[in-house]
Amino acid sequence: MREVGVSTRSEGKLKAWSAWVGLKEGLWGRVYGGALVSDRYLGEPLATGRTAEIYAWDERVVLKLFHAWFSPDDVEYEHKISSAVHSSGLRSPEVGEIIEIDGRLGLLYERLEGISLLDALRARPWTILRYSKGMAELHAEIHATPAPVGLPRLKEKLERRIRMVTGIRDEVRDALLSALQDLPEGDHLCHGDFHPGNILLTRDGLVAIDWIDAAEGAPMADLARSSVLVMGELAIPGLTTSFERLVLGCGQRAYRRRYGQLHPAGNEEHDAWLPIIAAARLSEGIEELTPWLREQAERVLLKHGAAL
Repeated sequence: MREVGVSTRSEGKLKAWSAWVGLKEGLWGRVYGGALVSDRYLGEPLATGRTAEIYAWDERVVLKLFHAWFSPDDVEYEHKISSAVHSSGLRSPEVGEIIEIDGRLGLLYERLEGISLLDALRARPWTILRYSKGMAELHAEIHATPAPVGLPRLKEKLERRIRMVTGIRDEVRDALLSALQDLPEGDHLCHGDFHPGNILLTRDGLVAIDWIDAAEGAPMADLARSSVLVMGELAIPGLTTSFERLVLGCGQRAYRRRYGQLHPAGNEEHDAWLPIIAAARLSEGIEELTPWLREQAERVLLKHGAAL
């Protein structure tokens, strides 16, 4: 076992931590500075995602330890965005320090007790209708929140991604950019990646997490992003089983129905955002989704192609 240094990289609202951490198939650590904590084994990650692993840090805090390829600028950006969202008053995990462990950066977050809604649905798929309605209500609550100062503009993010994406024809790109200009700016808080894996089921209800893609924009654009995520899963053979597709389809319909009850005038605008969101997602480089996303992006020509 070897010891590696842990150092803080920025200030946050939670108290500062410094530590010496040993690394051997898990993390050992002694925290000093804010409070002394005895050596303890953190064990296996609580969760693992594309960009990071989540470890228990103590009873009130978790460590989001990013993979080595995740850039320092992106970690700093997540810290900034998470702080801004928490300051809005919407319930979200409070973010603490950025720390460095053996060359990997991590963020300390308030620990919210619960499981992801995705795991809850896998364990009890018959609850899909109830929780889909709850998701819609949480999404509407997010959209009712004025965007805090410091968030990027959603339309600007989408424009950058559409301009940089490869593999689409120039006439499609031009139509997408034209359609984007015709859609509203919006000044509401948008999550940017709202799906069951980014929602915690806690004793106090549903809580959205993982706010790195948050932006200021139009609620229907954010709703369309969630639709594209689910529609892609349903469209590609092999990504899900027949039963999972059935559950996802039922959940998506219940989610859209409930959101439509809360915002009844948005269906046409939602549909107008779909090709734009699909095109922007092409920039994420998900190979198995690329043909479907390209097909969805080209649907913009049905309305905007003739005007170019």
